[in-house]
Amino acid sequence: MSDHPIDALMKTTMESLKDMIDVNTIVGDAVETPDGTIIIPISRVTFGFAAGGGEINLPKNDKKGTTEQDSSQSMPFAGGSGAGVSVQPVAFMVVGQGQIRLLPVTQSAMLERIIDLTPKLIEEIQSLFNKGKSTKKLHNSTMNNNTEI
Repeated sequence: MSDHPIDALMKTTMESLKDMIDVNTIVGDAVETPDGTIIIPISRVTFGFAAGGGEINLPKNDKKGTTEQDSSQSMPFAGGSGAGVSVQPVAFMVVGQGQIRLLPVTQSAMLERIIDLTPKLIEEIQSLFNKGKSTKKLHNSTMNNNTEI
């Protein structure tokens, strides 16, 4: 590996990113509620970095006021680097009461959840109507039996 300053710049940037991002950033620390349910946050982590630079060829001024290029000395290096990290919550894993559920955070996930629950909701409504019909039939048959006596 060369001893160019850009190598050291990139190495420092990558080490800093490595320190910031680990598996605990994606799957967060578990939180236990008083009823024993465990909630684990899950996040999406995106990151990027850039590094660059170059050598500057500075003119050398002599005593006469003329400018000459000095190629015998090494040229100074100018460089920079930058990084960006984005952490977005995606879901919460809920473990408790004998089941594991993944609760998404996004609004589109809420719509998907409503669509998933629609058949169950329809079954509940139908069972309520069926109970109402059976209660009405029972009430009518009781009324008919009372009039015969």
